Parts: sequence; structure tokens; C-alpha cells
Amino acid sequence: MLFTVFRGDSPQSIRLEGSRVFLLPPRMSDWKAWAGLREESRDFLTPWEPTWPHDALTRHAFRRRLKAYTLEWRRGTGFSFLVHRLSDQAMMGGVTISNVRRGVAQAASIGYWIGERYARQGFMSEAVSAVVEFAFEELALHRVEAACLPSNEASRSLLLKVGFRQEGYARQYLRINGKWQDHLLFEMLRDDPRV
Repeated sequence: MLFTVFRGDSPQSIRLEGSRVFLLPPRMSDWKAWAGLREESRDFLTPWEPTWPHDALTRHAFRRRLKAYTLEWRRGTGFSFLVHRLSDQAMMGGVTISNVRRGVAQAASIGYWIGERYARQGFMSEAVSAVVEFAFEELALHRVEAACLPSNEASRSLLLKVGFRQEGYARQYLRINGKWQDHLLFEMLRDDPRV
């Protein structure tokens, strides 16, 4: 699958584009659409995510989130994108590259979420593929890692579909929905075939 990277002078000018989706770094003007999509998908998302703070969807919390994203981008330790449908520009979810490790590792982790009404239509597979391509081609990483709960069959299927390989099982790996939970571990190497 071919993805185009449009690059300008700042992180805000990066645009990843595929056949049905485009991805942009989040900006303050995204808050209402982001908060609305997350609120309507709350029951769908919370089993797979860390516990939401009481103010998770407020404008102030979104501003804090953007400041953290900007700092990570400047340091080269994290890169966050919001996923939009190309046909009508609807915001559908997000994909984040985090925990970028340079030196001998040249690796990072990837995470993603999608609003319930857009799930299981192939949009997130396309978005994850675009971000993986960005990680390998633009960031020159060697390895991208991902993890999901063993019960999250949709996420497991997505990772396998886009070319990740399952490589392990981590006990009590992340605190999700208020408790430490086991995760399946996945990886993809730069030289691996990509969808």
C-alpha cells in the first residue's frame, strides 16, 4: 500500500495520506471533534485503555495532551496523529508512536484507537500501515512494537493483517481499565514485508 508524506517546516505540517484515510498531528481546533468521538465511543474504548481521568475530555485536558505531544515530537520520542476519512474529513481515531529508543535499539511502540462507528471497516488497518511506514521510512527505525490484550481479537487481527508478528506474552504488562493486565506482544522489522 502506498502512502504519501507531505512535509513542511513544523510537525503540524506533516500529513500522511493513503487511499481512504489521512493522518495529521492533533491541533487545538480538533478538540470538539476528538472529545465528541471519544465520548460517544466511551463504552467501546474503556475496556482497552488506561482509566480515563475525570477531566479526560475537557478542553484543558486536551491542551495538556497537545503540550505533551509537542514536547515528545521536538525531542523525537513520540509522534501522535489523528486519523481522518479522506472522503469527508471525518475524524475517526488516533495512532501514536511512543517510547522511541535510538542508539543500538532504533525502536518504538505503536498504539491506536478508533471510534466505535468506524470500527471493523479497515480504516485503522490503513492508518496503522501509514504510521508504520512513517516510522521506518521517515524516522529510520529498525523495529516497531505493539501490544494488545489477549481478549482483544479485533486488535490482534489488525496487527497480523498489517504485517506484525506475534512474539510473546507479557504478564501484567500494562495497567488497562484500572488493573494490571497481560498482553500479547507483536513486532515488525524494517525489512519485513508490509501490506
